[in-house]
Amino acid sequence: MKIISWNLLHSTGATLDEIERLIENERPGLLLMQEATEQIDGLAQRLGGHYARHPLPGRHHGLAAWSPAPFRLAPEAIDLPPGLIVRRVCQIIELLGFSVGNVHLSHGQRLNRRQLNRVFDLLPYRAAVLGDCNLVGPVNQSRFRDAGPRQKTHMAGTILPLRLDRCFIRGLDCTASRVLAKGGSDHHPIMVQLEPDALPLAAEK
Repeated sequence: MKIISWNLLHSTGATLDEIERLIENERPGLLLMQEATEQIDGLAQRLGGHYARHPLPGRHHGLAAWSPAPFRLAPEAIDLPPGLIVRRVCQIIELLGFSVGNVHLSHGQRLNRRQLNRVFDLLPYRAAVLGDCNLVGPVNQSRFRDAGPRQKTHMAGTILPLRLDRCFIRGLDCTASRVLAKGGSDHHPIMVQLEPDALPLAAEK
């Protein structure tokens, strides 16, 4: 499955027209969005498919997912360890064969690693975690593999390029990955092509 993750930059960033063009050009099996506002809620009306959005608590923007095919279960939002200002959630999407966590983690480098580990705890063996992780540098853990593209995805203060948008996988292989054009957002979308690995189901645990 081709999966794209994009931080839209809430109400001042990527437009519904840009998202529509991205879907038409790339044909993802799943599009994950961060900082999605109610303006994005018309996506399924335009293109068909299936859509779910979960605002961050107390915020007008949050996490959203679009798929051309029905979700196996209705996506749900799970609370993560909170920051001092913004409370964070993870959007869980159940697909045929594996699960996906859509995240927009905190900026604190200890806190966002705690949040990421909480997401890892929530997911089954075959799973992927994608989104704006706000991570600087490597993540010292062995449960999931950092499998996304290695190019920078965000320019901090117009001078410091960072790879904030990540893809972590377990029980899956990443057969292709790319950074896409950023459009009106301050983040580039990332694209990954994922498929289950060869580990027999009986060996998952």
